[in-house]
Amino acid sequence: MKHLCLFFTFVFLFGCSPAEQPPTDSTSAESVATDGSWNKGGMATAANPHAVAAAIEMLEKGGHAVDAAIAAHAVLGLVEPQSSGLGGGGFMLVYEREGGELTFHEGREVAPGGATIDMFMRDGVVMDFFEAWQSGKSVGVPGAVALYESAHEQHGRLPWAVVFEPAIRLATDGFEVSPRLADYLPMMAQRSELAKNPATAAYFYPGGEPLKAGHLLKNPEYANTLMRIAKEGIGAFYTGEIAAAIASAAQAEPNGGTLTAEDIAAYEPVKRPVICGDFREMSICTSSPPSSGGAQIMIAGLYDHLSADAANQADKVAAFVDAQRLAYADRDHYFGDPDEIDIPLDDLLHPEYLKHRATERIEPGAIPTPGDPGLVLHQDAAAAMWSADTTEEAAGTTHLSIIDAAGNAVSMTATVEAPFGSSRWAAGFLLNNEMTDFAREVPADGTRVANAITPGRRPRSSMSPSMIFDSDGELLMVTGSPGGNSIPAYVGKTIVGVLDWGMSAQEAVDHPNIVARGEMVRVEISVEPGQAIADDLKKRGYNVQEREGENSGLHIIVVGDDALDGAADKRREGLVAVPASN
Repeated sequence: MKHLCLFFTFVFLFGCSPAEQPPTDSTSAESVATDGSWNKGGMATAANPHAVAAAIEMLEKGGHAVDAAIAAHAVLGLVEPQSSGLGGGGFMLVYEREGGELTFHEGREVAPGGATIDMFMRDGVVMDFFEAWQSGKSVGVPGAVALYESAHEQHGRLPWAVVFEPAIRLATDGFEVSPRLADYLPMMAQRSELAKNPATAAYFYPGGEPLKAGHLLKNPEYANTLMRIAKEGIGAFYTGEIAAAIASAAQAEPNGGTLTAEDIAAYEPVKRPVICGDFREMSICTSSPPSSGGAQIMIAGLYDHLSADAANQADKVAAFVDAQRLAYADRDHYFGDPDEIDIPLDDLLHPEYLKHRATERIEPGAIPTPGDPGLVLHQDAAAAMWSADTTEEAAGTTHLSIIDAAGNAVSMTATVEAPFGSSRWAAGFLLNNEMTDFAREVPADGTRVANAITPGRRPRSSMSPSMIFDSDGELLMVTGSPGGNSIPAYVGKTIVGVLDWGMSAQEAVDHPNIVARGEMVRVEISVEPGQAIADDLKKRGYNVQEREGENSGLHIIVVGDDALDGAADKRREGLVAVPASN
């Protein structure tokens, strides 16, 4: 990595060199160069065929990539409710090719006003994840619907109501339950309250039995909610009957939470800075905290230094493992809500710090510790600001990537946190359990955790929607994934896979997932050459955990010289499609 800028623009571009500091005034956009021509058509890839069809329908109507993204996600909330929906939140990175502007629309859930730092503690002992996950305390204010409006107002071409038409049709007429959704239900009956809460039991377990694949499922409540949002705007969701239903479901006993209708009405989406860092002759542009997009820049920058002397592919894989271990240690220690805490992001992503950090290569069997960019760059310690992180993050999330006919692009990752969120239901959709994305345990020694629970705070997220641009500022790649804490590893794999290992989009997605967070390195051995990778890393001294599968849901688009190369993760049920006009 040669240099990094945290870019902020109003209507013009600020540039910066390695020694320059970013401007203090900021909005959400960052600009890259473009020559104005685009002849590669459009493409959409997402985790369910119905969602992809909705996106393509919008593109064929002349819609912007954002119109297609909203339509696709509204459908995903219906057909893939275990992963995301109206009761959750998300991050959307948008590229406007004309003018080269990037905008990060953040719709992260927010802690209720009644939340407390120790709400998941009892007599000095942290509540176990199951109890916290299924409690009303875990429900934050949903941000997805406000995210829709924020993005549509700035970028949308089609009328607001049109983007909800595919989801309303499916909810009204019914859709066939997919194998993945059906496979979840018996397990969730044992591990959650999904089969016990009256509303979710009636929907997912009619007659006391889990839905089977192929069952025609209708959701008139969901259709009604979307019709109200389409007609009345997002006020229909954040105030009135729907907001009251959300608050009531969150407060319901046992183990009710504090979320109120007033908390919901106060929600505001945020446009945050886009962060970009150079990887060789390319630029990785991604979402800033509370996202973990910065981890993509860190992984790529560290990998560049660590792989410099790699003699073969096995050495490159080992360098990728070490880059992850170092980046995760820093991300876990420093990242949180930027409106609430001071994150030394510029220092963490600074090329001189990454160069130094790469020399701190930790022994394969050791537990990685966070670095201290303050000491490296300013002789002023930063690490002592925070204690060790205690956050656990589940993998109930989805990702979609879209490019429209004009070359505009969306990378969107959305979530309800764990599978099926909190298992609580309101107005046709599931509510998130996003408050468990905070550090649930309060350190006994009184030290602070960067990702601690605070009223009005947004929890740290691993979601990392990202785009890569070439040296001329032309779009090269749109990428992202679900997967909880493993997201930086999954997305990082596609970046180095395509840009350094010479893989096609599908080859990069199909390649075994390798997750190196903490002292353990997980390797997906069910995918070739996973076993060979695991064996080699063991020989090098790493603590390797062999996994039969990983919960990635990578959906990426790579821009070639003459065409688009898309990929859908075979670990889920997605596909890639192009408009008929391509």
